[in-house]
Amino acid sequence: MVERYRPGQKPPDSAQFREGGPRGGIVGKTEITGIENKPLPPTSKPGNTWVPVDKTIHKK
Repeated sequence: MVERYRPGQKPPDSAQFREGGPRGGIVGKTEITGIENKPLPPTSKPGNTWVPVDKTIHKK
């Protein structure tokens, strides 16, 4: 099952996100960077969610 986050939710990890539609498909080609424990921005339409597509790798 794919993780989905609503606008304003705080993701547990930093990642690149794409907007997902209400039936599960990806909407558009724009990617945003979601930062760990910071709220995600609004989506283009009500009912859409953010889907992580590429987790950020942190060097230690």
